[in-house]
Amino acid sequence: MNYIEKKSINFRISFVRFFFVFLFLIITVKAVYLQVYCSPWLSQKAANQYEKTLTIRGKRGTIYDSKKREMAVSIDVTSIGAYPAHIKNTEDAAVSLASILNMDQRSLRLKLISRRPFIWIKRKVTPKEEKSVRDLNLYGIDFIPEHTRYYPSRFLAAQVLGFTGVDDHGLEGLEFYYDAYLKAEDFQLKVLKDALGNNFEAGKGLYSSYNGNNIILTIDRTIQYITEKHLGAGVSRFSAKSGMAVVMVPKTGAILAIANYPLFNPNSFNLYNKEYWRNRCITDPFEPGSTMKIFSAAAAIESGGCTPDTIFFCENGSYQIGKDTVHDTHSHGWLTVEKIIKYSSNIGAIKMGEMIGPKSLYSTLSRFGFGSKTGIDCPGETSGLLSPYEKWSEIDAGAISFGHGISASALQLVSGVSTIANKGAVMKPYIVQAITDKSGEYIKQFGPEKLRQAISEKTAETITNMMRTVVETGGTGVKASLDGYSVCGKTGTSDKAEKGVYTKENYIASFAGFLPVENPQLAIAVIIDEPQENHYGGVVAAPVFREIAREVLNYLNVPSQKDLKGLIAEK
Repeated sequence: MNYIEKKSINFRISFVRFFFVFLFLIITVKAVYLQVYCSPWLSQKAANQYEKTLTIRGKRGTIYDSKKREMAVSIDVTSIGAYPAHIKNTEDAAVSLASILNMDQRSLRLKLISRRPFIWIKRKVTPKEEKSVRDLNLYGIDFIPEHTRYYPSRFLAAQVLGFTGVDDHGLEGLEFYYDAYLKAEDFQLKVLKDALGNNFEAGKGLYSSYNGNNIILTIDRTIQYITEKHLGAGVSRFSAKSGMAVVMVPKTGAILAIANYPLFNPNSFNLYNKEYWRNRCITDPFEPGSTMKIFSAAAAIESGGCTPDTIFFCENGSYQIGKDTVHDTHSHGWLTVEKIIKYSSNIGAIKMGEMIGPKSLYSTLSRFGFGSKTGIDCPGETSGLLSPYEKWSEIDAGAISFGHGISASALQLVSGVSTIANKGAVMKPYIVQAITDKSGEYIKQFGPEKLRQAISEKTAETITNMMRTVVETGGTGVKASLDGYSVCGKTGTSDKAEKGVYTKENYIASFAGFLPVENPQLAIAVIIDEPQENHYGGVVAAPVFREIAREVLNYLNVPSQKDLKGLIAEK
């Protein structure tokens, strides 16, 4: 090997050596750059490949009845979402998912080709749907843990409880009114993905710390069931359009039951007519008819110009007021105030109103709460209608005396009756007794609240004695009488108006009362809308009152007069 060849070989060796040293230096510099200067960025980029942060909401608070039995709860469910960029075959995926989830294939395909990083496919699916989609093993499909509202008693107190939407916000009833307390907080949940794209949770933490608060009702689930059962039976018996009933504790204003019929199932509220959703006992005013006569009598007696024995001539059943003529169901001559209530004379009520004047009548009715909201903790409460007495015509004043030209809710009616039972004291109706936090500690408590004195105790006692005669032999409410218990009440039958004109075709039948008279435990109002075959309150609504009272008193272990006599004899 000559000198030139040797030099050439050494040069090539040196060149190769230099080249590899140069490459090594480049790799070393790059490694230092990536490890030192780009480490945070690379770490985040790597984490993004296997970590996802989801916004999850805790469970909505529970609604309990007065004995802490569950009325509305939140249960775990799964929602299905997708990352469109990761879907390999959108057409096949759309066909498979649409078939399982009962969705429109075309609209689902448009979702899957979206440029958005994440889309919802279907919220809160059934366990069967979830399993079927998981079995497809589609890459880019995600299963997100959520909660849904469930009402274990289904139809029970549906209009009172209301319901929530897909995002767990209250839409009707107490769910809406107390949404700020019941709703849960959002929190961030980190989800890790393995090499196959499967999820497993990291940093799960305590879900319960994000849950909403709970509310405890005054409603007793058993009393609610009793009330709904007999109200439904009464509506069906007379082929009526609908019905309402309220059960209240006179001394406190606590609501034990609010029933509306027809019923609906809040678990599938979207399958029912929206007319069924609202709590009509709170939201819908109606003309109370003759139940208003006890309040007119209270005004007459409270004025001091009338006693139970004051007599009025009832015009033998027909009375002319200007161009209008008012009739009684039966012809009556002279009647005492007590008999006017017992026989429910319209003309007698008008004569009482004429004696005391519009101002006095209006003042007493206003103190009972007619024409203003009670302030109950429920959404959509109506104030009813009681126009200022200065605007009353002669016929208006007469009509209001016997319950026409005035409107009230079922709640206002039972509250008025409770006021008489409670010696003239008006109590604020309430339906929630407490709010508790996630751990069961009390946040707020609600109890009896006296609003005002509507009438004197003496007047209340006098009206009570008159109301007893209504359910005695010869009275219009004899079908509300209950063996073993003293009952007070008043029947009501009112014509329904269409476009401002009374049709004499459709009626509202009602009965409101309380018992036992000696120590009132329950005040109950029953209203039946458009009954057929018979439309009188004493025939249609009074028996429903009786059956509700019978079962509820038995459930509450309220002793009958016979039981009380036995106890006294033993002592």
